Amino acid sequence: MPLDHSSIPVFPAAPARLLRLAPMAPLSLLLTQFTRRIAQQQPGLFRRLGQYGSARFVIDPTDLPLAILLEPRNGDPKVSVQRAPTADARIAGPLAALLGLVHGAYDGDALFFSRDLVIEGDTEAVLALRNAIDDAELDLAGEAQTIAGPLGRYVRQLIELGERTTGMPLTRHEEEGY
Repeated sequence: MPLDHSSIPVFPAAPARLLRLAPMAPLSLLLTQFTRRIAQQQPGLFRRLGQYGSARFVIDPTDLPLAILLEPRNGDPKVSVQRAPTADARIAGPLAALLGLVHGAYDGDALFFSRDLVIEGDTEAVLALRNAIDDAELDLAGEAQTIAGPLGRYVRQLIELGERTTGMPLTRHEEEGY
């Protein structure tokens, strides 16, 4: 069944415009630390990439004025936020669709065939990344809550509020679909 394009939320325009003013270096450092934490908790995630463990991936949320360059570096990941990075492969789509892929809320094949998701470059590398993420069953909100330590409960509440108000899949849900 084709995916209903209107069901994928779009990141609000005003905060997206504000991101243009955000300094990229601190955001890159924060995302690198977050990704390394995930790599420590889920060591098989990057090992599963096999020969693509040194590939470079651009994650391009099309409703944001920036993109994320993910360099798995065989388990010692680095993330940088840039305006127009280049890499071995590019995965582009609305932020909600990209987060939905990570959290199992959206089916990658349906997104691809409905053209809500665009894959460019080394498609085998993208498939390896997709399989690794699917197997890890990541919950980015849960990771953020854990990292926040004693403030984790407030982080979770903020994430739940964000999810309710934007409709974006910010956490993993156990039920099928979103």
